[in-house]
Amino acid sequence: MKTLKRNLLVVVLFGGLLFVNTSCNDDDDTTQETPMMEKTITQVAASDDNFSILVAALQKVGLDDDLAADNSDFTVFAPTNAAFVALLEELDVNGLDDIPNEVLTEVLLYHVVAGGKKASMIESGYYSSLSSGPSEGYTLSFYVDMTMGKINDRASIIQTDIEADNGIIHVIDKVILPMSITDHAVANKSFSSLVAAVTKAELAATLDNDEGMFTVFAPVNDAFSMFLNEANVSLDDLSKEALTPILLYHVMGSVVPASMVEAGYFPTLGSAFENNISVKVDVDNGVMLNSMSNVVASDVVATNGIIHAIDKVIVPPTIVDIASQNSNFSTLVSALVKAELVDALLTEGPFTVFAPTNQAFEDLFAALEITGLDDLTKEDLTPILLAHVVSANALSTGLSNGNVPTLNTTKSIMVNVDNGVTIDGDVNVVAADVQGTNGIVHVIDKVIVP
Repeated sequence: MKTLKRNLLVVVLFGGLLFVNTSCNDDDDTTQETPMMEKTITQVAASDDNFSILVAALQKVGLDDDLAADNSDFTVFAPTNAAFVALLEELDVNGLDDIPNEVLTEVLLYHVVAGGKKASMIESGYYSSLSSGPSEGYTLSFYVDMTMGKINDRASIIQTDIEADNGIIHVIDKVILPMSITDHAVANKSFSSLVAAVTKAELAATLDNDEGMFTVFAPVNDAFSMFLNEANVSLDDLSKEALTPILLYHVMGSVVPASMVEAGYFPTLGSAFENNISVKVDVDNGVMLNSMSNVVASDVVATNGIIHAIDKVIVPPTIVDIASQNSNFSTLVSALVKAELVDALLTEGPFTVFAPTNQAFEDLFAALEITGLDDLTKEDLTPILLAHVVSANALSTGLSNGNVPTLNTTKSIMVNVDNGVTIDGDVNVVAADVQGTNGIVHVIDKVIVP
């Protein structure tokens, strides 16, 4: 399929999904209504010499019978002969016989949508074609801009609402081609800031590679504007080295449709200490990343992955950010603030933090017969908190049985990995390997007390 795509040099993380409530009006000068005919889509096309190459292509791959089925209902965006001639010149081939049937099939199906949609029913946004996507059950998306009357910012809709017994035909002046993540971003002006950032970071090869499969959380233009305003910088002020880790943090190395998104921590293509930096996903009220960025549109399917649009740029987190972005660590964060240890844990590290949950702190307070942090001084908290921090970036798979020194120089912890990971015999690691930029977090169910 790669050979059929436009040779776009500009790329992006991710082309997004913003729906504009703009319809094609009945009096649009591109609309031409014709009476209902007793013909199928294939028969309508075959009766018009302007579609002879399209009909020949359908016959070559055996799709002519599918589009002639009486019990079906399709919308077909039909390229003219001139559109096919331009495509053959673009691909530098002599004719349809030079295009493999498998490739031609996917291209033709990319022009077909299930269900008959007149122009008045089509709004600007993404539509699922019948062309196979990279994930089972998902088909490739294309973008219709009804304000401009264009598809994928490539083909113009030049005639609409040709009716057949089993659907509707709209005529287009170019053949549309299945698009990569890069192509989708370039085709949607709602992601122009993202495209500019990815171009500057020279990530084109990464996100335009059909050998890889990605999930991209794509910030819309407003998200980028907000990010730059909060940082009081312009895109020109950010170097390739500054942009690259931020952009890669929006990408996962597998295809995750919206129906498969789960709560938890997941690896991105961002990295620290040769590990993938984690992003936190919540699904209680829609999909949210790092407790601050919402997925506002989902499942734009590209040839090499899937795109979900988000309303805020997410930034690779430090270990302090990881704790701050998770309400289950609110007591830990308050304790770090009271002990004045936040700045120490914002340094380069690396650190391994065994992070007690709120319930772990409640159990400690009950054991100490106190009401909460207010009953503990900075001097009380500091040795306790430092006993939870190791000066290393230790994955759970790299832990072994033995004593490990902590930042509390008087307290080592006894690690045992025989049956899960335990500390000092009765402290359990209940979630592991949440990677940040300056260290890694393992969640524990009990506070370590020196």
